[in-house]
Amino acid sequence: MNSTDINAADENSLAAEVLDERSLLTVDELCRLCAVERTYIVEMVEEGVLSVVEVESTEWRFAGASLRRARIALRLQRDLEINLPGVALALDLLEQLELLRRQLNLGRA
Repeated sequence: MNSTDINAADENSLAAEVLDERSLLTVDELCRLCAVERTYIVEMVEEGVLSVVEVESTEWRFAGASLRRARIALRLQRDLEINLPGVALALDLLEQLELLRRQLNLGRA
């Protein structure tokens, strides 16, 4: 493999980041990971889609789980053309459903 092949392989490789519930993301990190503008993240906070868990000086911080929630919100908007208030409601209902399913499965065990 020559250097041109190595550079081409680097351009085609995927980058992954491992986040857990304790990870904190800045607005800029969330924007980069979701490929959206900062104003969109602000709109999601204003509509209750995302919650700020910490404010450090003037910078918002989001829990690692916010990345999953933001990506689901983006898919709901793109695929189903749901507005942000509807997305917030849908996400809350999906989370309640997931919680009820976990409780049901624990009751069976």
